[in-house]
Amino acid sequence: MTFLHRVVTLSRSRKFDWYPEASWVVCAFGAIQVFIVVLVLMSLGHPSRAFAANSDLETVLTGSRQRIEKLDYRVTGRLTRVEGDGKRTSYKFAAKAHWFPDGLRVLFEISEPGLEKTSVLLHMTANGHLTIEAMLPGAKAASVLPFERWNEPLMGTDFSYEDMVESQFFWKHQELLASDKYGARDCFVLKSVSGSEDRSYYDSVTSWIDRSILYPVHVVKTLRGTGLQKEFIYYGLRQIGGAWSASQVEAKLQGKPGSSILVIEAGSGKANLGRKDFDMGQSSDQNEKVK
Repeated sequence: MTFLHRVVTLSRSRKFDWYPEASWVVCAFGAIQVFIVVLVLMSLGHPSRAFAANSDLETVLTGSRQRIEKLDYRVTGRLTRVEGDGKRTSYKFAAKAHWFPDGLRVLFEISEPGLEKTSVLLHMTANGHLTIEAMLPGAKAASVLPFERWNEPLMGTDFSYEDMVESQFFWKHQELLASDKYGARDCFVLKSVSGSEDRSYYDSVTSWIDRSILYPVHVVKTLRGTGLQKEFIYYGLRQIGGAWSASQVEAKLQGKPGSSILVIEAGSGKANLGRKDFDMGQSSDQNEKVK
């Protein structure tokens, strides 16, 4: 017992150290364990925040995609380019859209007195893959618009062919940024990033989406290669037949004076459209009755 007592006493002494290297390893290992425990506790400290962020992202994407998947409209209106000095050039347009089992179809037709009509048919699948056909003035038939032309100004406006659909909500890479206000509206801020599988002239699209109605009120698109930004502002939000829409959209290209405005003058949110309504060879009457 005396011997054991002396061993215990010596082991507690600061001067007694059989293996100093082993003690250092034990201390270091203990510190690592403590560090790991702290990290785990920190990660568990706000589980509700991580869950809420994922839940909000799911809410925004589901709401935005469902809104597009329910589209069935026919509208008429004006497309106007406003120069920096105030000069205006306006065109009449008619548009219709419907989500079919193979995706969304949008037919956009623009005309002005004395000139031939320009027709653009856009088809977007459920994974955001986009194809565009166009019948331009002088052409006898519609043809696929090559990707190199998707970013061309539509009738000299700030809207491009690609801007006629909201394909960004169907891209794979989506990130929810910090919530923000746009004007008086509380908004989710969604950043959609195009991947190698997405045919788009935009690197990313950031959307300010009203939290209460899940409709965009402000969108900023960043062009690939140049970093230039194009801004879209949505005015006159209204609910027709249970679906939200904007009565006016303004587009502005960074560094370019003036802007372009698309105004909806009349339309129906439940047009009951079929495949035949998207036949580009079929003549469309700009004065076609809409509700």
